[in-house]
Amino acid sequence: MIRYLSLDWITALTDEVAASDHLREIAKSHRIGVTQVVSNGPEGDVTYHLTVGDGEASFGAGPADPEDVKMEQDWATAVAVATGELNAQEAFIGGQIRLFGDQQKLLASQPVFGALDAIFSSVRERTSYD
Repeated sequence: MIRYLSLDWITALTDEVAASDHLREIAKSHRIGVTQVVSNGPEGDVTYHLTVGDGEASFGAGPADPEDVKMEQDWATAVAVATGELNAQEAFIGGQIRLFGDQQKLLASQPVFGALDAIFSSVRERTSYD
């Protein structure tokens, strides 16, 4: 098992994103850079990103460059969303996930996040959330 938000977890997602033909196909018609910041986790604060565009998709540690959208949340919220205990949309509405940047671009990029969810599901089976 790999710990949620650990460097091993980020590496597993990096590899899955790089191998995803579907995500690369979506990246031909969508462009977005998203940074996620999760605070107060077992390994401290963690920042990772997803960048898609020009038929390429990348995931990794650190902020997106360029960064269109940034989301911040604490560990408990991140775990609850990742495990399905909390709906992400409800977390946004309730202020548990703070959103900065181009919200319209985020909404227009829903196909990207649909493809990413399938990748997260694959890694989720190998992930520990404690």
